[in-house]
Amino acid sequence: MSNSLAKKVTDVRRYPGFFSLTILCMVLLYTPLIIVTIYSFNDSRSITAWGGFSLRWYNDIFFGLEAAKFKTAAWNSISIAIMAGTSATIIATSAAIGMIRGNPFSGKSLSFGLINLPLMVPEIVTAVATLIFFSAIGFTRGYLSILIAHVVFCIPFAYLPIAARLEGIERRYEEAAIDLYASRWQAFTKVLMPLMAPGILSGFLLAFIISLDDFIITNFVKGAGVETLPTAIFGSVRQGIKPNIMALSTLMLMVSIFFVSLSYYINRMGERTK
Repeated sequence: MSNSLAKKVTDVRRYPGFFSLTILCMVLLYTPLIIVTIYSFNDSRSITAWGGFSLRWYNDIFFGLEAAKFKTAAWNSISIAIMAGTSATIIATSAAIGMIRGNPFSGKSLSFGLINLPLMVPEIVTAVATLIFFSAIGFTRGYLSILIAHVVFCIPFAYLPIAARLEGIERRYEEAAIDLYASRWQAFTKVLMPLMAPGILSGFLLAFIISLDDFIITNFVKGAGVETLPTAIFGSVRQGIKPNIMALSTLMLMVSIFFVSLSYYINRMGERTK
């Protein structure tokens, strides 16, 4: 069978109904986001009736009655995301080097499964298990409990791009550095780490945005009086959907798109220069 014929056989775009199903999925996924974004610029207090274009609800986020609450929640979200992303990236980098560059050891497959376990376990299960664990050891729920839970949950998201990057780096670069009388530490810091940098940065960005957007785990392990942006939005929605919540949701959506796109771009640039 020729290559061109094989491509035609395996090209799912040629399957009947594939295009229609794709369009349907795109509509179901993105129509609610588009509607929320459009109505965040609505001048009316109504969330269904269009009253003209306005930025009043974005101004309300920063200077309205709930501005102080949103600013505190935003600071909590950003600071936790930075620390959780940094910690998860350091742990994931160490794990990737040990798993890929280290000598074979018994239980390697089990270790890989444990690292990626949070990706396979439903998030609600992880949240309940974390809550039970904190309660069992008497750990006070609050800012620190959110941070610890986010670090653990973000590790596999940071690990995957770092490990993928490291697997594509041949050992001959480090071996050449050692042959040129570099120590193993110098070969690691001056050769391997610069080559791993795109994967490490991509992993950090993914971990950062996962932590920033997380709601389920945060809602279970946070203490009274501690809010992040997702939980603050949820608390406001329970009292009724207001236009300023649409504006805040749109800002979070734009931030998420930016960081995910930046992570993808850095990863692609790393693949091109590998």
